[in-house]
Amino acid sequence: MVSYSFYESDTRMLQYAAALIERGDTVDVIALRRQGAPAFEVLEGANVYRIQSRVVNEQSRIDYLIRILRFLLLSVWVLARKHSAKRYQVIHVHSVPDFLVFAAAVPKLLGARVILDIHDILPEFYASKFGTSRESLLFKLLVLVEKVSIAFADHVIIANHLWQQRLLSRSVSRNKCTTILNYPDIRLFHPRADRHSNGKFLITYPGTLNFHQGLDVAIRAFAKVADQMPNAEFQIYGEGPTKSYLQALTKELGLTRRVAFHDFLPSHEVAEIMARSDLAVVPKRASSLFGNEAASTKITEFMSLGVPLIVSRTKVDTFYHNDSMVKFFESENESELAECMLLLWRDRQLGAQLAANASRYVQENSWQKKQHDYLSLIDTLALSTATVQNRESQC
Repeated sequence: MVSYSFYESDTRMLQYAAALIERGDTVDVIALRRQGAPAFEVLEGANVYRIQSRVVNEQSRIDYLIRILRFLLLSVWVLARKHSAKRYQVIHVHSVPDFLVFAAAVPKLLGARVILDIHDILPEFYASKFGTSRESLLFKLLVLVEKVSIAFADHVIIANHLWQQRLLSRSVSRNKCTTILNYPDIRLFHPRADRHSNGKFLITYPGTLNFHQGLDVAIRAFAKVADQMPNAEFQIYGEGPTKSYLQALTKELGLTRRVAFHDFLPSHEVAEIMARSDLAVVPKRASSLFGNEAASTKITEFMSLGVPLIVSRTKVDTFYHNDSMVKFFESENESELAECMLLLWRDRQLGAQLAANASRYVQENSWQKKQHDYLSLIDTLALSTATVQNRESQC
C-alpha cells in the first residue's frame, strides 16, 4: 500500500491491512513519518516504511505540490527496489493525490495489478483547500490528471456513492470501479462500560483542521452557550492549516479553559478518547463542494461507540443518515448549532435514543460486514497477476 498519509492514523488503510493480514497475506505500507516515529516498524503485522517526514502546515500550493512530488519520487524508487526482491501481486495506492498511482509504474510494467483508492476527489479537494474555481484552468487540469490516473489503474475504489456518480460522469467506467465506504471497525470502535468523564460533559471533534470542516463555526456556537453548560468542554484532536487560526479564535472568545486542542493520535488511542465523549460534532461547510460531499469517517465511528452526534446538514450526510440517527443543524448556522449543543446537554434521553438508532445502523454497516467486497476484489486482481507471471515463467 502507498499513501501520502500517516498510516497509524488512517483508519481506512488500517482496516484494509488488518483484513489482509488476518487471512495470511503479506502487507507492506509506504507512508509518511511523524516527528519521532521510526523509519521502519511492524504494526500489527504490517511492514510500515515511513519514507518522508511531514508537518501538516502547508500554506501555499507550491509548498504542497513540492512535498507530494518528493514523496512520489521516493515511492517510485522504494517500490521498484522492493518489487525486484519480492514480486508484488497488487499495489494499492491511496489518493490524494491521484497521480501518486504512478508510483507503481515499475511493478505494473512487470505484471502487478494496481488499485487507485480515491479517498477524496482531488479537483474538488484542491478547490476547497486553496479557493480555486471549478471553471479555472487549474481545476480542469486536475480533472485531466484524474482521468489519466484512473486510466493507468487496473481498478478504482471510490469512498462514497455521490463521488462514484461524479467520477462515472467524467473519468471512469462502471465496470472498473467499486464503492467502499469508510466503515467503522467494531473491534476498535465499540462502546466502553466505564467512560471516566469525572463529571464533565465532553464535546469532541477528531479530524483534520481544514476550512471546509467548519471548526470555527463549532467554536463560535460553543461560545454562545458555554455559560449555560458549566461542566462542558470542547476537545479538538487534529492537525491542519487552520489550527493556529482556531486557537486564536478560541483565545479571542475567552474559551481557552473550555476548548482544548490536541495533536492527532493513532487510531487505537483516539478511539479511547472518542469513547469517553458525551457528544460529538461534525460541523462541515455545505457551501464547500468538497465538504458537502465528503463523507466523514468519524460519524460512523462515533455511532459505533454509542456517542450521540450533531451533524451539519450536507448532501452526503443526509444521503446516508436521517434525523432519527443524528441531530442535524443547518450548515454554518452557529446559532442553530449552539441550540443543538444545549439541547443534547439538557436532554440526555434524546441523545441516548439517537445513539441507539445509530447503533442499529452501524451493526449492518460495519467493516466486519463489508470487508468481503474488498477481499474479493484483491483476489480477482491477484489471480490475474498470477496468470501473467505464469505465462512469463513459461516463455
